Amino acid sequence: MKYTALLGSTGSIGTQTLEVIDEFNKEFSVEILSAHSNFELLRKQIIKYNPKVVFVTEKKCYEKLISSNIEGTKIYFGFSDLTQVLNNYKIDICIGGISGAAGIEPTLKFLEKGITVALANKETLVTAGILVRNIINENGAKIITVDSEHSAIMQCLENTKAARRILLTASGGPFREWAEEDLQKVTLEDALNHPTWTMGKKITIDSATLMNKGLEVIEANWLFNIDYDNIEVIIHPESIVHSMVEYGDGSIIAHLGPKDMRIPIQYALTYPERINNSFPKIDLTEIGKLNFYKPDFKKFPSLALAYEAGRIGGTMPAVLNAANEVAVEMFLNKKISFVQIPQIVEKVMSEHNPEFYPDLNEIIRIDSWARNKAGEIK
Repeated sequence: MKYTALLGSTGSIGTQTLEVIDEFNKEFSVEILSAHSNFELLRKQIIKYNPKVVFVTEKKCYEKLISSNIEGTKIYFGFSDLTQVLNNYKIDICIGGISGAAGIEPTLKFLEKGITVALANKETLVTAGILVRNIINENGAKIITVDSEHSAIMQCLENTKAARRILLTASGGPFREWAEEDLQKVTLEDALNHPTWTMGKKITIDSATLMNKGLEVIEANWLFNIDYDNIEVIIHPESIVHSMVEYGDGSIIAHLGPKDMRIPIQYALTYPERINNSFPKIDLTEIGKLNFYKPDFKKFPSLALAYEAGRIGGTMPAVLNAANEVAVEMFLNKKISFVQIPQIVEKVMSEHNPEFYPDLNEIIRIDSWARNKAGEIK
C-alpha cells in the first residue's frame, strides 16, 4: 500500500491520477488532496476517497467545504500548515499536479521531507530547479517525472546514463502548418483546438506557441543533466514517439505509447514496477507511418526564448515562466493577440538582470516583478 498525496486533484492531471488509482485501488490510499476552486468535484472526491487532509486555496471554496459538514477529513485554507501535516501523517508519494507557479512551494515542502514527488508541475523545475537540486542532494528525495516526454526519456535511460543527446518530441500544436503571417489572425478557439491532447486551457495555449516544449527543454536540463546544445526538439505530429535518447555509438532508443497521460502517471506511481492495466493499447499497423520535422524557431519564438532563458540560467527562467503565464491569461481573456504572447515575454526578459543563487523568497519576489511588468505591457 502506497500512502498518496495529490496536489491539484480537480485538474486534468489530478483526475487522471485518480483514474489510475481506481484501476489499482488496493495498491494506494489517498491521504491528502488539494484543489483550488472546483467545489463540486472536490466534494465528490472527498466523499469517494475519504482523505485525512484537504488543502483548498480559494477562500470561497474553502468556506463552502467547511459548511458542508464533511466528517473525518481535516480541511485547511492554503498550504501554511502543510509542513506540520507532513510531520503527522505517513506519505510515500506526492503527485504534483498543480498548474503554474502556485505548485512550487507545496512541492518543495514534500521534497524537504524526503518524500518522492511524481512531478507534473513544470514550473517547479523551470523556476526553482537549483532549489530542487539542493534539496535532493541534501536528503536523497526523488523526483519521478509525469510529463509523457520526460517519462519517456527516463525510461530510455533506465539501464545507462551515457546519453549523448535527447530528442524531445512535440506535436507541433494546431498551427504547425500555418503560414507565419496567418498567425496574426489566430482566434482563441483556434488556439484551444489542440490536434492531439486534451488538456487545460493554459497548457493548451502553451502547446500552440511551443512554450510548453520550451519549458520541457529547461526541465530536461535539470532532470537529466544534459547540456542545452544536446537537447533537440523534434516535431512529431502523431505523438506516438514520446521522446528518444541518442547514444554515443549512434544508437537511438525511442519510447512509443498511446496518447494517454494515465500511462506515465501509472509509471510514476508504481515505479520501479510495471503493472498491467486495462487502458487502450496502440496498433502500429493502423498508424502506418511516423513523421518528424524540425521546429520553426522564427514562427514560434517562444521556443527560442525558452532556450535563451535556460542558457542564461539563474532567475531568467522564472521570469520567462511568470511573464508567459500573464501573457497567456491576457490572451485567454482576449486582451491581446496570439502573436503578442512571446512579444510580452521577450520584453520582460530584456528588462531583467538575473540572480544566479536565489532562495525561494527571491524567486517569489522576481516572479511577482515579472508578472507586474508583463501586465503593464500593451
